[in-house]
Amino acid sequence: MASELPANSGSRIPNFFKMNVAERIVALRQRGLLSEEDVHSLANAEHTLRLPVADKMIENVVGVFGLPLGLALNFLINGRDYVIPLVVEEPSIVAGLSGAARMARLGGGFTASSTDPILIGQVQVVNIDDPEQARTDLLAHTEDILALANSLHPKMAARGGGAKDIEVHLHHAPEDGREMVVLHLLVDTRDAMGANLVNGMCEGVASMVETITGGKVFLRILSNLTDRAIATASVRIPTRNLEGKGFSGTDVRDGIILAGDLATVDPYRAATHNKGIMNGVDAVAIATGNDWRAIEAAAHAYAARSGRYSSLTRWHKDEQGDLIGEIEIPMKVGTVGGSLETNPSVRINHRLLGTPNATELAAIMATVGLAQNFAALRALSTDGIQQNHMTLHARSVASSANVPEDMFDDVVEALIESGEIKVWKAHEITKNLAHQTVVPTQAERSSACGKVILLGEHAVVYGRPALAVPIPLAVESVVRRDGEGINVVIPRWGLEQKVRPNNTQGLSGILFNVISQLDLDKQDMTIEVIPHVPRAMGLGGSAALAVSIIRSLDKAYSLNLSNETINAFAYECEKAAHGTPSGIDNTIATYGMPLVYRRKNTQDDAAGNPQARFEELQISDPVPLVIGFTGKESLTANTVARVRRAWETHQPRYDGIFDQIAALTQAGVDALRDAHYQELGELMNLCQGYLNALQVSTPELEELIHIARANGALGAKLTGGGGGGSMVALCPDCQDQVAQAMEGAGYKSLSVTIG
Repeated sequence: MASELPANSGSRIPNFFKMNVAERIVALRQRGLLSEEDVHSLANAEHTLRLPVADKMIENVVGVFGLPLGLALNFLINGRDYVIPLVVEEPSIVAGLSGAARMARLGGGFTASSTDPILIGQVQVVNIDDPEQARTDLLAHTEDILALANSLHPKMAARGGGAKDIEVHLHHAPEDGREMVVLHLLVDTRDAMGANLVNGMCEGVASMVETITGGKVFLRILSNLTDRAIATASVRIPTRNLEGKGFSGTDVRDGIILAGDLATVDPYRAATHNKGIMNGVDAVAIATGNDWRAIEAAAHAYAARSGRYSSLTRWHKDEQGDLIGEIEIPMKVGTVGGSLETNPSVRINHRLLGTPNATELAAIMATVGLAQNFAALRALSTDGIQQNHMTLHARSVASSANVPEDMFDDVVEALIESGEIKVWKAHEITKNLAHQTVVPTQAERSSACGKVILLGEHAVVYGRPALAVPIPLAVESVVRRDGEGINVVIPRWGLEQKVRPNNTQGLSGILFNVISQLDLDKQDMTIEVIPHVPRAMGLGGSAALAVSIIRSLDKAYSLNLSNETINAFAYECEKAAHGTPSGIDNTIATYGMPLVYRRKNTQDDAAGNPQARFEELQISDPVPLVIGFTGKESLTANTVARVRRAWETHQPRYDGIFDQIAALTQAGVDALRDAHYQELGELMNLCQGYLNALQVSTPELEELIHIARANGALGAKLTGGGGGGSMVALCPDCQDQVAQAMEGAGYKSLSVTIG
């Protein structure tokens, strides 16, 4: 793979999806991926195929059909960054590829290669008395046939390509048993697609073949089964990087392998599996002006080469338990000639890729196929392939309703939240937004707070204090006494499921346990949840969800539950979700105030409630914080369990760390109460050092912490369980500056002022 992006460029462009089209074009120009001519062409829509040119490409032209041109980012292939142009109408392909590439690069990216670009031409010979002798004679004249073929295209041979070898195959016609001889002419077409070239060579050698065999040449045409031009790609993804969406890395890895195994043995699954691969491959083929139909035909024929249609990829684990993905696919593409010469969009796309040659482009396309396959299998192995259906449907409806661009995202979110994803609803929401009104809800919502731990996480599980502050309105919910059975709907997560007694896993199982204890399991109800903080980010989202739902049940059925009872129920939910939680999340979700929290023991009492006490803190001055999100979900149950295993093995050593964190926390309580923010920041920085010693930090968290401190934060550390999730920065005079720096580095942030 000879070419690469300019030295000052990269395939990671922070917040690219948030930019408007003009800003994206500027970002590409700044990285040297587009020329000034390209920028002008894209900005003024002059890159599209002009009608007079289209009229010369095919017959009966009446117009030019458009498709979106997007970019997949984050690709690291053989140590080099690539921005991948995609022509496709399905938004999940672009997003899925970019996400898969970002995950792959954490483990070193993709490795890819491609063989020489050999295209096969077929010369069919019939009316032969002795086919075996004809085969022998043709092979004996190999050099003569190759010399004649290459004389027809001497420039190709001069570039190192041309006809390289022949093969001879014998076949029987199925109807009358007539024997036929088929000569294969193996031609290296270099960077050309080569269809016309190979067809011309087959025509040119036909007379010689007839003379040698004494037969009659019938068909002479290329084959689209390009099994001599093979591209391969592989990726290694550490199991820990697969954690997310409420699933452990091991579960996701094993789910991907199991789904891949089904595609290997079952042609019904393999057809859908391979179609997903081609979702990515075809999008690049169209963008680069290649014959996607020929590539499709070759891929599916190759998948059936054993006599049974099977998967083009293989997923397994290595000795370290990491996920390994591999693809082997025929990939005959071109980078010169054809539509590349006539379509200006294709020329721009080749420049975006760094002007690769044909073998490099083939390797890139194989990589894209593997990445798309990973994205699909990961979705199937976690939340399911329909996870984003509601969002995509809402975007389509908003587009049909001609929602103005500046309101588009707000309308989409409101559509999802309303549950009425209809054009009329989009019009209503747009009108209300235009008049700065709020779309009314059908019932009063209940809410609960999230939390930020300033000091004391993990140590709090072992009886030491923790200092935490609330995030108001982290989760809202409403219970409507309607429907059939018990239904839970979280539109922003694309979740809608029945709560049943036989479903003991996940959110459904946790909710049924609570609803049963409240003696409401025979009621018909719909529980709608509106989360305002991202899930699995260490902000107490699961506890806030539990508290808000319990409060909604209390309100809908007039249960008159006390805060103490709500807190106890929420703690049970936390135990089911996280194993051995400290209890701080549900406590702050319930009471919604800054507090110092301490468990009296590391064990629960007989009733299953933590023996805990908490003290409310009165804060004299506002506390400006910035929360940074790694984008990698944090499974609190995993990090808590990992620390517990270490504590059980080296208890005195870890108790010493917990005692040091406790001392920092006690000092932090006074600093926060008295608004001594310089001291509080120093204590937070020291605490991060101890959390690093517990091995719960990650490279992404460390990068965010560095960004915050470099931009003026007095203190910065991870918050919550670690292993991903979020960090918190204390920013009395630099809240906007820190948030903007995080966003500029490609992360998301949330500014919160407490008090």
